[in-house]
Amino acid sequence: MKAWLGLGSNMQQPVTQLRRAIRRLGSGEGIEILRVSSLYRTPPWGDQRQDDFINAVVQIETGLDATALLLALQSIESVMGRQRSGRRWGPRLIDIDLLLLGDQQYQSEQLELPHPRMHERAFVLVPLCELDAAVKIPGRGVAGELLQQLDCSDIFRVNDQGFS
Repeated sequence: MKAWLGLGSNMQQPVTQLRRAIRRLGSGEGIEILRVSSLYRTPPWGDQRQDDFINAVVQIETGLDATALLLALQSIESVMGRQRSGRRWGPRLIDIDLLLLGDQQYQSEQLELPHPRMHERAFVLVPLCELDAAVKIPGRGVAGELLQQLDCSDIFRVNDQGFS
């Protein structure tokens, strides 16, 4: 089943952190990377008192169910040094969000699919639409149409060779 992941970092050379996370995803059991968006420099969401983020979206193929995939993503975050005790929407060494898993709608204490706020976040929709603007977000609409309703003026594609 195809799934979409959102990645972000704003600490300790964010471009390097995203590259490391993508390599780990590609070597993960039950995960095959299909496509990776460009990297984008984006302002912080929620708490503005922090550095800008580098964000990307990755499309994968997986045989894992939602819970197993979430655990795999959290394991990668943990191995990379993510600390979950920080403030909400605070700085992140690495953040890997499960955005979509096929067309599933799912809710548990740990996970909600589709990601409950992805349709409101240009930092998710810009890289997602770079790969496939026709993606349907169950219960929300088509990604490209949703993106047209958002302000993207402060989101910039970065030259990942020179930004760290």
